[in-house]
Parts: sequence; structure tokens; C-alpha cells
Amino acid sequence: MPELKISQSLNKAYRQNKIVKADFDRFKENLQNLFGQINSSQTEEKLKGDIMDFLKVSFYAPSYKIAPHGRIDCAIHLGDNSETSIGVIFEVKTPNSLEMITRDDINRKALQEIILYYLRERVEKKNILLKYLVATNIYEYFIFDAHEFERLFFNNKKLIKEFTDFSTGSLAGDKTDFFYKEVAAKYIAAIEKEITYTYFDLRDYQDHLSKENDRKLIELYKIFSPVHLLKLSFQNDSNSLNKSFYAELLHIMGLEEVGSKGKRIITRKSVNERYEASFIENTINVLDAEDRLHHVPNLASYGADRQSQLFNIALELSINWINRILFLKLLEAQMLRYHKDDKSYAFMNPDRITDYDELNRLFFQVLARRTQDRTRSINDRYGKVPYLNSSLFEVNHLEDATIRISNLENLNIPLWAGTVLKENNKPRYKQLSTLRYLLEFLDAYDFASEGVEGVEEKTKTLINASVLGLIFEKINGHRDGSVFTPGAITMYMCREAIRRVVVQKFNEYYGWKCIDYNALKDKDITDFQEANAVINSIRLVDPAVGSGHFLVSALNEIIATKFDLGILLDCSGRKIKKQNYHIEIENDELIITDDEGEAFSYIPGQPESQRIQEALFNEKRTIIENCLFGVDLNPNSVNICRLRLWIELLKNAYYTKESAYAELETLPNIDINIKSGNSLLHRFDLKQNISQILQSTGISINEYRDSVAAYKNAHRKEDKRQLSEIISRIKSTLRTEIKNRDPRLLRLQRRKKELNNLQAQELFDNEWTPKQLKEKQTAIKKAIVEIKKLETAFEEIKSNKMYLGAFEWRIEFPEVLDNEGNFIGFDCVIGNPPYIQLQSMGADSVTLARMGYQSYERTGDIYCLFYELGVNLLKPNYLLSFITSNKWMRAGYGTSMRHYFVEHTNPIQLIDFAGTRIFDSAAVDVNILTLLKQTNKFETDSCSVGNNGFSIDKLSDYFRENMTKMAFHDEESWVILSPIEQSIKRKIEEVGTPLKDWDINIYRGILTGYNEAFIISGDKKAELLAACATKEERVKTDALIRPILRGRDIKRYSYEFVDLWLIYIPWHFPLHKNQNIQGASLEAEDAFRAEYPLIYNHLCKFKEQLSARNQSETGVRYEWYALQRYGSNYMDDFNKQKIVWIELTNHPNFAIDEEGYVINNTVFFMTGENLKYILAFLNSKICEWYFDKICATSGVGTRRWIKMYIDQIHIPHCNSSVSSDISYLIDNKSSIQDYDSRINLLFARMFNLDEDEIRWIEKCEL
Repeated sequence: MPELKISQSLNKAYRQNKIVKADFDRFKENLQNLFGQINSSQTEEKLKGDIMDFLKVSFYAPSYKIAPHGRIDCAIHLGDNSETSIGVIFEVKTPNSLEMITRDDINRKALQEIILYYLRERVEKKNILLKYLVATNIYEYFIFDAHEFERLFFNNKKLIKEFTDFSTGSLAGDKTDFFYKEVAAKYIAAIEKEITYTYFDLRDYQDHLSKENDRKLIELYKIFSPVHLLKLSFQNDSNSLNKSFYAELLHIMGLEEVGSKGKRIITRKSVNERYEASFIENTINVLDAEDRLHHVPNLASYGADRQSQLFNIALELSINWINRILFLKLLEAQMLRYHKDDKSYAFMNPDRITDYDELNRLFFQVLARRTQDRTRSINDRYGKVPYLNSSLFEVNHLEDATIRISNLENLNIPLWAGTVLKENNKPRYKQLSTLRYLLEFLDAYDFASEGVEGVEEKTKTLINASVLGLIFEKINGHRDGSVFTPGAITMYMCREAIRRVVVQKFNEYYGWKCIDYNALKDKDITDFQEANAVINSIRLVDPAVGSGHFLVSALNEIIATKFDLGILLDCSGRKIKKQNYHIEIENDELIITDDEGEAFSYIPGQPESQRIQEALFNEKRTIIENCLFGVDLNPNSVNICRLRLWIELLKNAYYTKESAYAELETLPNIDINIKSGNSLLHRFDLKQNISQILQSTGISINEYRDSVAAYKNAHRKEDKRQLSEIISRIKSTLRTEIKNRDPRLLRLQRRKKELNNLQAQELFDNEWTPKQLKEKQTAIKKAIVEIKKLETAFEEIKSNKMYLGAFEWRIEFPEVLDNEGNFIGFDCVIGNPPYIQLQSMGADSVTLARMGYQSYERTGDIYCLFYELGVNLLKPNYLLSFITSNKWMRAGYGTSMRHYFVEHTNPIQLIDFAGTRIFDSAAVDVNILTLLKQTNKFETDSCSVGNNGFSIDKLSDYFRENMTKMAFHDEESWVILSPIEQSIKRKIEEVGTPLKDWDINIYRGILTGYNEAFIISGDKKAELLAACATKEERVKTDALIRPILRGRDIKRYSYEFVDLWLIYIPWHFPLHKNQNIQGASLEAEDAFRAEYPLIYNHLCKFKEQLSARNQSETGVRYEWYALQRYGSNYMDDFNKQKIVWIELTNHPNFAIDEEGYVINNTVFFMTGENLKYILAFLNSKICEWYFDKICATSGVGTRRWIKMYIDQIHIPHCNSSVSSDISYLIDNKSSIQDYDSRINLLFARMFNLDEDEIRWIEKCEL
């Protein structure tokens, strides 16, 4: 029975959080009171009350209801009333009770009872929010994670069947004692050596309470806290945004967050909300006043107009400055921690940094210079601030071309309404200078890279690197379609990817045949240095790197993997042993604890502490320099990514022995591994041979590689500049030579020569036959066309149109070139590429189409191209793992993507999150796809995430428990099904016929473009008709106003007409039958005004809004007063009998309309034969189940009942007898109690479904 201590079971990141002293004192007082009340002779009821009172007053009241619930002794609800779900179940026994479980025997009544209560909650009440289950005798506590119960009990089908039979009275006994002894005890016995629990005894803490040993009591406080027992997010939770910090930082910067097309995007504040003192407005003002834009290279890349350019340049500068300030804040916190809060090491305060000039000096005269190179006055003020050799503190190209932070004016800005700078719940100031505001604001938070467990009068919220990454991804990412990936996802993906790649690396190097990571762990690795070199040879890239979240997770995972394999070494080659330390990743952070579970803390100069700190720093530096690469279109993202990696190194920065522990080890120049460019655009083919170029130019790949390596660790600016020039010269030479040897250039030269020869032959035309002359003229025309096409392409290249911002993978990273210059590729491509519809990208989409991507579809998404690029960048047999939108799995535009995967890759893992929302800031359904660059084996480990107990931080367990094998083919949608579901789907498709092959037509409703003008109430209709001058006008006008149904009006089998009417105006009305009218017609408008004056005058009130509809069509293709889309090819079908349904709904809502209603564009309709029979099937449970397997969703889990998916529904053909039976059932539906059951059973039999399959569909929650 794996038993955990409290220190082992608490989230390691939560352990680092400090506790507010007042809360902790209250807890100790209540704990003391609890000890005073306990009497071993008390009844269970009294003990229950004591425990509930203790939990209420210490933590839970009034936010969480604690009370008995049915037979449950004590339940903690997830809200303040008993109607909310239960999160924690307590089973309470008296101290001497034999029913209480013990450490030697857990198979006792207390646990048997807990299992019964758990199953009642989980199975009968479908409670997926259970967190923990606790057995206690007031002193001893056995705490079981609900995930353990999910894994061992809920997923045991035999147990669930016996429980169901017991609940329905189908077993031999119906008393609870029968269940405990005959059912629960049996299943506990089967897993009692496997189940994990946390154990502690309150009596062990009684002495600590009397001696006020707070250090031991802190862990007891946290194990009882809502953060632990209810699994709430906490201050430094990497999956959660610190909204207050984020909002106030936006205010100081001059930005705001707004909603746009299902996303939250960051933009400049609206005009009335702008403050000239904010970073953005201050920067824009200086840039504009000093006319600095004309110095910026590639100015057009910052926007199409001056205002866009000013904003985007100001944003890039501001982000760079804020990056530096945050890095310094983290550095300051680290130094204070190393020196036991010695305030002489604090330098980021407004008393020292009084204005932007002083901040500029700190950037460039302190951080950018070694101590011995600084002036005396600078060292007097900042002598304890270390030199770190980071290019973050060098004047960058944009600053050099525009302004530095010292150019900003020192102005005052009002404080944000919800500011953290408060006293007595009121803002401390009305306004401050922006710089002072920023520094005081930052000082209100804890920037320690790792928190320290403890108690404080007033705790500061911890802001760690992951939270900063999330914030900057939000600030910077949405304009290019990127979103921040939660830490739980990056951790899972990186762990799975790194481990697979490590196995492949070892297999290749040693000739082993390990089938998985566990097999590798069983190998006896003896040469630790060699094994380290194998792992250090991994080359991993994120081609849309964003804030660098995946690279940071990969960095941590590589170190954790080395430790897990027992090959992690210190700088002298000594092993860091597992019996002394434990290294794991918690909450997206690398956590190091000793053998007692205490967090590692660096003490400068202390031998063992120094050894571990140096080992971690050098491991991180080695991995960052050699293994991790990233590219992003957005230079702001590149800067943020570099910052994240520098911060990871900063966490383990150490004082060097050579400086007598006075100076920190310098940081490497990692900027050369993280580059800016358009990953999807490149001129040079990856397979192009450049060996001749290397020979003719004298360039050596080793020289190139060595120059890059030397740059990473160059300290002097002169050395960095010289190495940078060498690297630039090598790349420039390679680019020029590859261009000159471009196969298209050679083809152009050849075609020109051929054309000259053909044209020279015209001197001898009289010697040619007519046939020969015709062939020659055809050849000349063909040559001219090809020459023109090639010349146009080269002109675009020359003018830098097509390849603006292109990234040349072929030569940019020498680490993935062999000595002959061949591109050998990366071992792992990983990330979360942007999601942008290609058709929304305008000219950029056309450029990408010309790149020749096989997966390109005009209606597709850019992430599909990243998949293909990623595969191209891989070595054979190595791995790609992306999280993207899941639309490619089923959408029409995904056909070419699916075909590409099938033909060119081996998909090994697919997780579809379907209706489970992963990203806070974007409403998009996603999947994780992992594939290998090898022949497809048609065996993909697959899992569809549902509501059955899924928790994002337990993704690995969830996948393992719910995985199924799938064989995906390119022609079909990729749908993840269990074996029984595969059988059901196969039977439906074998018997049924797709609706597209039935005698039916499917159309969409009317799109007005402006409902307020065209959709009117019954009263308005009556008003218009009453105002008609003649009976004839009234009849004509009445015919034009038709009853309309909207999506919300349509129910299952019925609809509700709410007295709304559509003014139905086709294009060119009333001359709409004139086939000769092309485009908007003044003649038609004149006729409309004359024949329908009241309707015309009504629409004139909305002319401005109507004219502003689709600008490319309104007033061009059709008149301003016409409907935007009116069903030109199916106008008459509105009057026919039809099935109508809403597009977006979780459950089928199909109804028959026989009254001739018009419908709006949120509704589809179907006309044709056998409509009542089809209606019955479409509303059936079988159809709902099947549709769930073939359709796409809206991005928030709602199914899209659109034509392309409706067409795929397979319906069984029936004889006239069955059709009559179904018509009868529908017509008498209201009087038939078991209507749905009879319909479902009828169709189930037509599909030959067996009893298990029928039961499966009935039980499915859709």
C-alpha cells in the first residue's frame, strides 16, 4: 500500500506559497480547541460535529457548505449550499472502533462505506467533481485522491455492474452490509497493495503546537486547506492568469483587452481612455514628435499606415523595456533570497531609480558592463548588481533606429481603479509618475523564482516565470492567431515527446531495441558521460515559439528525464543520487527536494548546496545552447521567449568560487537559437545540395557551427560583434550562392536560350512545312509564357514581395546540418501553431499557396501548413507533437491534411478534447496529435476527452485509462471510438444510406444583413398595411411580408411562431425576374419606390446601415434595399413541406413546417420525399449518437448541424409499412408515453444492433 507523507502529497508549487499570519493563527487556535474537545469515549456524532466545526471556522465557512449528506458523515460541497456538488467525503469513526481502517489493514468497513458513497455520487449522481475521500477517527487521517478511485473502482466494469445490480435489487442481498462484505471487500482486496493514500496522525503535531513549531504545522494547515482538498488554483498556478496583476500592468502600459471573434485580444486603449503618461502613449508621442519612424528598416512590416506603425513600434519597444524591468525584478528577488533578505541587495525601488534616465543607466551602464568596466559612481550605487552578459541589456536594433527609454517624459498617470497599492481598502495615491507607479506596483508582488514556505503578516502574491509568460502571450499573441498553452498541456506533451525521442536516441546509439521508456529504464547504463552526450544531442524546435512555453517545459523535462534515468551529473561528473534528492516537475516548475521532502535552497559557498546549484545551472545552459530552438514571425514573441529562457537560467544562477562568491556566473547569449522570421516561407529547398557551394566558397560547416557556439559564450561586446559578423557573412554567402544556383534560374536561362534558337530559325521559314511552322510557333508561345512566369517570380523575389520575412531553415541552424552541409533535420518538432483561416489572410494566403504545401486548402487554416512544415523539418523516424484546432479531423478542408498524414507520417497518438475547453482566451476545440516521420502503421493510440472525470492536470492518467486503438484512413473523418462504438458505427453505415443520396434538398435560410430593417413585428406589419392607399397596394404589400421562424423558435418536433415577419426583397426587386439585369439597378430601385412606397420609405430609415453591409456586394451586385442572401435558387421551396432545424444546438431539434414559413440564416431546411420518416430518425437518440461522431463543433462544444455533416447521416431505407408506422407515431406523439423508446428501438432493429449496443447508446450522455 503506497503511503504518502503530507510533504509528498501536497503540490510542490503550493508548498512554496506563504500563509497569511492571521489565517495561520486562527488555524492554530482552532486546532488547539479541537484537541481540547476530543474525548476517546465520544460518539461518532459528536466527533463528526467537532471535525465539521474545526473545518468551518478554520477554512471553509461561509464559502463552502460542510454538513452530513444522506448517509455521508461529512461532506464538503463545492459551493455555499447543499445543492452544489460534493467535493470531499468524510467517513468518521471513533478512535477505538474496529471498523476504522489501519495502516496494516485498509479493507475495513470505513473504506467499504466510502466506496459505496463514492459510487452513489459518481455513478448515480454523475458527480465528476469529487476531489478526495477521507477516513478518520479524529486523530488518524487516510486521504484518498478521487483520481485513485476513478482509476481503480469506477473504471472496473465488473464492480460497476455489481453496484448497479445491488442498487436495483438484483443481487442476493439488498442491505448495505451485504454490499460491504460481498462486493466492496472483494474489490478492495484486489487492489489494496496498489492504492495510494496520504496518512498522518494529529497527535504527532500536538507537541509542535505547544512549542509553536510553525514549520511543521504549515504542512498540516495546507493539507486541510481548500486549495488542497478542493484542488483550487493558487497564486503561482501556471495554468491560471493572475487577473489583477495582468489588468493593472495593461493600465500602466496603456493597453486594454477586448473581445473579438471568440477571442480576447489586446489593443491600444480607446481614445477617451488614453493617458499620455502610459508607456504606449508616451512612446508614440516621442516617436511622432521626433519623426523617428523613417529610420526603421522594413517599416511596412509594422503596419499599412502611420498610426499602425506608431502603435506596433511603441508596443515592441515597451515590451522590450518591460521585459528588462521584470527580469531585473526577478534578479533582485533572487539575490535577496540568496542573502537572507539583506535589503542592501535591493535595487529596483523608486528611491534609487527616480526617472527614466536612471533606468536607462541601469540597463546599459550597469547590466551591460562587467564590474571592472563600470564607472566609480555607478559602482558606488549599483556595486552589488551583477554583470550577467545577457544581450537583453544591449541596445537593440529598434532602439538604435528610434528611441531609448531615457527619451520618455516623466509624467503622472492615475492609478487603476482596482490597484494593488491600497491602504484601508482605498488607493494609496490618486496618481503617480508612471515609472514610480510601475516600481511600486511590482514591489507589491513576490518575484522570487521559487517561493519559500512560511508565514507572513501580509503575503505578497507570487508571480513566477510561467505566469509572466502567460501574461505576455496574451499581450502579444492574439493578433497573429496564437494562444497561451496551459502548463498542464505543455508538461504532458513535452514529457511524452522527450521520452519517446530519448528512447529512439539510445536505440540508435547503442543498437538497442527498447520498445518504450520503461524498457529503457530497465537498461544498465554504465557510462553516464556518454549517456548525457546522447541526450544532449537532441535537437528540438518550436516553429511558432510564442512566449517559449514549450521550450521551457522541454528544458525541465530533459533534466527530469536525466535524473529519472540516473544519469544526471554535477560539474565534476559525480552523479546526483536519487536517495539524496528528488527532482520532478510540478505546476510547470522544476522542483528539487531532499530525501526528507524539503525544498532545495541555494546557500552560496556551502559545498553541497553549491554543487547542486552549479549542476542545475550548467545542465540548463547546455540544454538551452545545444538542444532548444525556436522561430516566430513576431519579434516581440522572440524577445519574450529569450527572456523566459534567461529567467530559467537565473533561477539557478550561482556565485562563483573564483570571485570568492561575490559575482554571479554570467549567462550565455541564447538569442542566436531563438530567431524571428516567417517559418512557412522559404526560398531554399531543404534537400538542395550545397556541397559544391561549400567547396567553391571555402566555407566550412564546422567553422559556421564553431562560430555560433563561440558566440553563445562570448563575454565582450567586441567579440560578440566580430562573431556575429562572421556568422552573417557565412549566411550571406550561402544565400547568394544558393540563389545563383536556383534550379528555376537555370531553367530560365535554358528557356531563353531555346527561345533565341527558335526565333533565329525564322530566317529559314520558307524551308519549313506548315506543320513544322505551327509546331515551332506553339513552342515559341510556350517558351514566352514560361519565361514571363519565371521572370515575374524573380522580380517579386528581387523586390522582396514574396519572401518578405522568409525564414531559411536550410541554413539558419548549423546544428542541424552535417559536415557536407546537408539538412539532417530536428529530432522533435513541438508546439501550438497559430489558428488563422487562410481565406482571411488576403495576399499572404496567395503567397502561401505558391509555396507548394500539399495540405493547402483555400478554406483551410494556417495550422495545417505548420503540420506539413514540421514533418519536413524532422529527421526520419523522429517525432512531431502539436496541439491545434481539431477541425481538420472532420471538416471538408481537412481532407488533404488527413491524406497527408496517412501517406507521409505514422500518427501514434491522438487526443481529441472535443467539447472540453482548454484555452481560457479562445473558444476553439483542440486536439493533440503526435506522429512519427515513418511509414504509417495504421495503429494510433487515441482518446476522446469527455466529462467522465477529466482533469487537465491528470491528462496522462486519463489517456492511459481511456485509450483505444484506431486505424485512420484519409477518406473518412477521423473519429475516436471505443470497440463497441466502432461496431455500432459500422452497422449504421452498412445498413443506412447517406442523406445526400436520398431524394431531398438541403438549403440555408435568409441572410438579411441587418435584421432591424427587414424583420418586423405583427403590429408594424398591421401599421404598414393600414397605411396603404389602395386595396391593390395593400394586397401587393401583404404578399411581400412573410412569416419568419428564427433558430430560437424551433423545438424538437415543433416550433413557436412569435408574430415576426420578414420583408422579403430579392435582388433587383421588383424586376428580379429580368435575367438581363447585372449588378445594382437604379431602374429596379425606381420601380420599387413607385410600386411599394411604404416599404421603400420604411427601408430608407435604415439606408445608412444597409449600405454598410458587405462592402464588396451591397450597391455593387445588388441594391442597398435588397436582402443580402435571399435563396435565389430555392425561393419557391420555402412554400413546400419542409424539415427545419437550428444550426447550433447540443441536441437534435428538427420540426416539420407545412405552413410556408420563411426562415433566417441560423436555420437550415430540407425538402423532398419521406420527410416524416426522415424527421423521426433525425430526432432519434441513434441519430444524435451517430451525428456526434461525424460532426464538428462551434469551438465551445456545441454541435454544428450544417449541410456537410447532415449529408453524411446514414438512414436505413424502409418499406411502406414501416413508414406508415412511423407516421402514425409522429402524428400521435403527444398521446404515446414511450414514443422515444419505440422510435429508437425500431431504428436499432433496422440497424441490427444488439442489446449491449442499444444500451450503450441509451446510456451515452451527449
